[in-house]
Amino acid sequence: MLVTTLGLCQLRVHNDRRWPWLVLIPQRGGISEVFDLTPLDQAMLTFETNMVALALKKATGATKINVGALGNIVRQLHVHVIARSEGDANWPGPVWGFGSAEPWDESGRKAFAARIVENL
Repeated sequence: MLVTTLGLCQLRVHNDRRWPWLVLIPQRGGISEVFDLTPLDQAMLTFETNMVALALKKATGATKINVGALGNIVRQLHVHVIARSEGDANWPGPVWGFGSAEPWDESGRKAFAARIVENL
């Protein structure tokens, strides 16, 4: 679900409600690595990642915000921003490959997105 469009990136909610999880997608075609971006776009990606991470921390009160740019399945450059807290679905283990995704219901996802926007 699209939350908003920032200067460089689309901000989306990852469809797994077990973790507050956002994805930044730079709006540049054919880019699969951060170093493929221009220096200005690299700076914008860093700025937007930090802005989103802070908003996620404020919205959730999470213990830790994890940031990662993986692209093993989807090659298009995208950055995961995930709130983690003691007692979450796989704390302190990784979110990837753990159990099965639990999709958001529409109202829950919209409410989460609204909290993020309020904190941007």
